[in-house]
Amino acid sequence: MLYREYGRTGEKVSVLGFGGMRFAHIDDHDECIRTMLAAAEGGVNYFDTAPGYFETKSETVFGKAFAEFRRRNIPFYAATKTFATTEDAIYREVEGQLKRLNIPAIDFYHIWSITNLDNWQNRKKDGVLQAFRKLNDEGLIRHICVSSHLIDDEIKELLMEGVFEGVLFGYSAYNFKTRQKAFDAIREKKLGAVVMNPLGGGVIPQHPERFSFLQRPGEGIVAAALHFLWDHPEISVTLVGFETDKQVQEALAAIENYKPRTESELAAVKAGSNASLEGICTGCSYCDDCPHEIPIPKFMDTYNQKIFNTKAGEDPIGNRLRWHWNLDRSIAGKCTACGQCEKACTQHIDIIKRLKEIASPSAAPAL
Repeated sequence: MLYREYGRTGEKVSVLGFGGMRFAHIDDHDECIRTMLAAAEGGVNYFDTAPGYFETKSETVFGKAFAEFRRRNIPFYAATKTFATTEDAIYREVEGQLKRLNIPAIDFYHIWSITNLDNWQNRKKDGVLQAFRKLNDEGLIRHICVSSHLIDDEIKELLMEGVFEGVLFGYSAYNFKTRQKAFDAIREKKLGAVVMNPLGGGVIPQHPERFSFLQRPGEGIVAAALHFLWDHPEISVTLVGFETDKQVQEALAAIENYKPRTESELAAVKAGSNASLEGICTGCSYCDDCPHEIPIPKFMDTYNQKIFNTKAGEDPIGNRLRWHWNLDRSIAGKCTACGQCEKACTQHIDIIKRLKEIASPSAAPAL
């Protein structure tokens, strides 16, 4: 296993991290614990979850796994998050999390999912920073961190607070061009950098031909996508949302076969990506709260098929709706352009425009 410094904290974390939001069978605790043990025994020591993953079930599974880690003397770091903003609400959240996670303190605690600067200012007004500092002083959280989806220069305002020791953010082979300024700002502050969605929510392995610029001879697409991120020495941890033991072993094999590129070689890979792949939905589902009950994540997944399928005479939107989701395109026409989904979108996608295109008879043959 490869280990790196987490910013300036002095903590050494595994470059491969375990994300707890994609267990295949969350109610089968024994299976989930086996998957976590497979990672821990392979050297993974950074385990990330959140209260919203499977409605706190992920944190409960983590707590049971952590008990087993301690029994086997396996070292680990626990990372989780909160949407709460007031002191009372945050303390209630932390109390429940410590019980579920079965630990005395949370190693890396995140203000969860800053999607725009208005959102950040509102949380600050509620006293989120004061609450986090107090928790840190009391030893209930060890490192103050933030989860951010801000892009370009917006993140600089967030980092000016001087309180954060690490940032969890999206950065991968498909969106690095529009995330580069945010990444540079994190690197400039010498903060711990934890990357989420390293495989683009499954987009990269599902469309390897689009990402062949990443691959070296004999290198699989999953390993290539991870290697691309590990070639950035400032990235402390790359989080992979594991479903099964098999996926864990595949990622561990990628570590064993990893040969770092030089800075010039990495630059050449980025240059070889040609047109930016930004704008592909990663399926985070933050937009899945439409007041008109439009299943937006399913429609955005459908639009991904159009982006990746350029074969003449085919109808990727219609085919995806018909055979994968069993949806009628007219449902997308219920959109009133209220903008709620776009405010929640971590990829800053033009969801309204895409829904109109899907719903329009001219977009593709009707179902």
